[in-house]
Amino acid sequence: MDKRQAIGSWLSGPRAAAEEAGVDFGYRGQQLGLPEEGPGSIARPGRRMGGIAVDWGLCMVIAYGLFAGGDQQAMGNWALGIFFVMSVLTVGTVGCTPGKALFRLRVISESGGRLAPGWVLLRSVLLCLVIPALIWDRDGRGLHDRLSRSVQVRV
Repeated sequence: MDKRQAIGSWLSGPRAAAEEAGVDFGYRGQQLGLPEEGPGSIARPGRRMGGIAVDWGLCMVIAYGLFAGGDQQAMGNWALGIFFVMSVLTVGTVGCTPGKALFRLRVISESGGRLAPGWVLLRSVLLCLVIPALIWDRDGRGLHDRLSRSVQVRV
């Protein structure tokens, strides 16, 4: 086998090269005992991004209408604070934010139950820092979900 083939090209990446060599990574969520498709399966990135876009837009509208007074910098800061509070309150009580509910997603613990309040708080802080949410594992979970022992699933 050629070394270039084992490493993978810059287009396909090392995962594709490993799969060509016969490595079986399984499906997203398999290691967590979740189904491959349908309710209870790992939420796909498009739905997750759609949900967070709706939540962020809602927070921006609330910040603009109630707190910012036309100041763009203040609006962004208020929106982040509102996003944090909304995330803690809604994920901690009903398991989803309004955007997640719209896209039929729910946040649960790795064991399958409701996420404990401490984990909800940690997850929300990490989500507001943005960078942890951009680092994903092979199951498609962001670092904020992994560190808070949570998973976003389809409803």
